[in-house]
Amino acid sequence: MGIFGGANAKVKAAPTAIRREKVVVQQKPKPRPATSTTSSAARSLAPPPNGYARSKSGSPYPSSADERSRKRKAIISTPRDSPAFDDDSSDDGAEDDDPFSSVHHNKRLRANGLKTDVNRKLRHKKAFGDEVREPRIVHGADVASTKNNCPPIFGAKEDEVAVELQYPSNSKPEKYELVWRKDYLNSVKDIIEVVQHVGHTYVTGADATPFIDLNGGFHRQLERSSSDNFGNVADFKAAVKGYNARLLDLVKNGTIAKNLDQLHHLPPSLVTFILTQVYDRIVAPKVDNLKKYTMGSDNVYGELMHDFVHRILVEQAQMTSDQIFVDLGSGVGNVVLQAALEVGCSSYGFEMMENACDLAEEQEREFRNRCLLWGIAPGRVSLERGDFTKSEKVPQVLKKADVVLVNNKAFTSTLNDHLVSMFLDLKPGCKIISLKNFVHDNKAAANSVANNILEVEQFRYHEGWVSWGAAGGDYFVSTKK
Repeated sequence: MGIFGGANAKVKAAPTAIRREKVVVQQKPKPRPATSTTSSAARSLAPPPNGYARSKSGSPYPSSADERSRKRKAIISTPRDSPAFDDDSSDDGAEDDDPFSSVHHNKRLRANGLKTDVNRKLRHKKAFGDEVREPRIVHGADVASTKNNCPPIFGAKEDEVAVELQYPSNSKPEKYELVWRKDYLNSVKDIIEVVQHVGHTYVTGADATPFIDLNGGFHRQLERSSSDNFGNVADFKAAVKGYNARLLDLVKNGTIAKNLDQLHHLPPSLVTFILTQVYDRIVAPKVDNLKKYTMGSDNVYGELMHDFVHRILVEQAQMTSDQIFVDLGSGVGNVVLQAALEVGCSSYGFEMMENACDLAEEQEREFRNRCLLWGIAPGRVSLERGDFTKSEKVPQVLKKADVVLVNNKAFTSTLNDHLVSMFLDLKPGCKIISLKNFVHDNKAAANSVANNILEVEQFRYHEGWVSWGAAGGDYFVSTKK
């Protein structure tokens, strides 16, 4: 393995019992990065494409996933992989017995049983015009470089470490430096994963061979030239140069744009990777700032894994690009961004912690520009700072919402009671995802508002799906009557 990563109850009208659905928790491979929130439900993403799950390198140089764990320290626990998407299929299939199954959309069934949102358009119209765009991103070299006292890899000289990487759009390349330092962006691994995702998602058939051929494709060349035994900076840069030239040809002749037009969803692994790129450049260097909060208040920061979000938004809610998602207590905006990228829906986040709001705004800018770099059009993102119980915008958005996420695990009973009154404005059928049961919080009142307006079902989330504990736990799906 290379030193830089490689294959590395209904709710009771009074005393009715809540229906419990037991979920069999299966052991899964090594987890993926998390999404964050200051009290907004869990976030999680997915694994690399099938066949590319990584084992841990025996090298003293850790993978970037290990680096992220250190950066987030006690905030993070182990996420789990979620199933990868298969190709879109026009075959029909039966509905799952799921609390969300009453929601019907004009979708085709994919080979893995998930439905395809045929109205989702992935290609970003601005990404493939005649103009060559300068990416307004935080480059890899801005995060990890010799200027940051990161030493060159394999003993290379400082004037040999600069390298540029083309993305699948008509944008100028991202700038990297081939350096490595603990707790900094792993540039080599980042480059290799970009090439891997391009080869598996953006190109097909014979066009994909130069990228993913196991004997001599660009991905293989990069893994070999960054391995413990064959590490060579010149060979690595030569492979990047070859990849850049070939990909740019496919961008210029319209192949990449044409291929994107044939897709209606992104592999969870690519969603994970893009969100991780954003997080590593914006949040990771400042994550310690998020630990400042007042004990006993509603403002407690915690991260939620991408897999959890994929489970509730994609697998259960089966959200589509014409719907609206709302996160009350959105933290640094990770779930809001994931919904916009993975579903393509309009996504709203409301947060009051200043440090989290600052990072959320930075993440949104980087996310928007990095999606353009990848040639992808996400859904609309709207972030607002301030107390969502006092916001004039929240009631307006809640009236239109299809799915509302509230990580109310650490919320006071007063705030949870107030939230129930806010839910009166939700349209019938709207789903509320929470980590604490709103009906339980109101059980002292036989005719409580929560009992009258919500039907609740209970589920289990996997161990490692939230940052504040390794064990699994309960979450609740409340449907507005």
